[in-house]
Amino acid sequence: MQVKKILETVANAGFEVAIVGGAVRDILSKQKVVDWDLTTNAKPQEILKLFKNAFYNNRFGTVGVPLENQQPETRNQKSILQITTYRTEEKYTDKRHPDVIVWGKTLEEDLARRDFTINAMALRYAQGKPLKLVDPYNGQGDFKNKIIRTVGDPKKRFSEDALRLLRAVRFATTLGFKIEEKTLAAIKKNAKLLSEISGERIHDELFKILESDNAAEGILLAKQTDLLGVFLPELEACFSVEQKSPKRHHIYDVGTHCVMSLQNCSSKDTVTRLATLLHDLGKAKVAEIDEEGVRTFHNHEVVSSRQVLAIAKRLQLSKTQREKLFKLVRWHQFSVNENQTDKALRRFIKNIGVENIENMMDLRIGDRLGGGLQQPESWRLKLFRQRLKEVMKKPFTVADLKIDGHDVMKILGIGPGPKVGEVLNLLFEEVADDKNKNTKKYLLKKLEEIQGK
Repeated sequence: MQVKKILETVANAGFEVAIVGGAVRDILSKQKVVDWDLTTNAKPQEILKLFKNAFYNNRFGTVGVPLENQQPETRNQKSILQITTYRTEEKYTDKRHPDVIVWGKTLEEDLARRDFTINAMALRYAQGKPLKLVDPYNGQGDFKNKIIRTVGDPKKRFSEDALRLLRAVRFATTLGFKIEEKTLAAIKKNAKLLSEISGERIHDELFKILESDNAAEGILLAKQTDLLGVFLPELEACFSVEQKSPKRHHIYDVGTHCVMSLQNCSSKDTVTRLATLLHDLGKAKVAEIDEEGVRTFHNHEVVSSRQVLAIAKRLQLSKTQREKLFKLVRWHQFSVNENQTDKALRRFIKNIGVENIENMMDLRIGDRLGGGLQQPESWRLKLFRQRLKEVMKKPFTVADLKIDGHDVMKILGIGPGPKVGEVLNLLFEEVADDKNKNTKKYLLKKLEEIQGK
């Protein structure tokens, strides 16, 4: 109802207005509309006068109008409906943004500047009349036939805005469509243009691909079109690294294994899915064959973790995302020996964080299945997960020691400071695997031994 009221407000003010973008596809396919985009012949300042909470802080003619969410769980949150003035664009020096923007006069003129035919449809609104489809490039036909095709000459469209190269892959992935032959050839021919696009914009498109049910197909499509080597050259390099060898269960090269791991990762968390895709990058740098003909990848997880930090910086991930990505990749090679001590399990939890345990398990299962194993979990992994639960139910921390900082300061003759914590942690490590040692008598004796050194 809010959107209808906004359409009515613009139309009643004497302006043309139409629904554009993904909302048109959702309406035509009778899906719930998530994001609303409108276009109009009204200028930004004229739109601002119609809506008291509207805002305008860009040069592209887009005015934001806050919407109150209708779902009970999100009722106190707001989403933004965007209204953009008809426009034409000229010159794209940075291969992303137009140098010249001219306000357009007609809806058809505005649709002509859009990237793909499925995005160049509009539903024109008129008071008291049904929405009228405006489709000058047969976007409805391409949508029905599940085809991604550029509006006009693909080379021109991609030279205007190189991000469209990756957007084509993203739309094909998320919608389950095929890229039309000429468009596909133009992407491959112009793939290097993507290097001129900021990491932040590539990050947005990559994450949308990773969030799709067809994420693995999307990564392979990026490889097929030569885009993967532009935005993830570290992963592209892995496809030439073989893993098949005696004493190894792997059936794929490293790159294919990474993609298959992603395909088998059940997590809905995007960073976890990214970590699963990138977890073995370091294998391309450390691969060797020993005297018995066995392929080895010693310390690949350490190298991989350094690489993903560089990728995270390049793609402008947040600090929280960077830290999580690093932890999942750095420690994904964890052991699941049935003889592991509680101390070893606590060290594992400390390394990855309690909040990341399930994500790490999802990565490990994806890794197993992506390597050719048939069972998601070995009996050792199941036992490991059970022991983790037991350790977390009965946590044993420095705070549980039978002595405290006052005892440390008194025995060692030191004042408050980092040294006190260091000593307590040292004592904790001493008794972590044998809680019977956690007595005041034993710990004071250990303190005296430390004091005597």
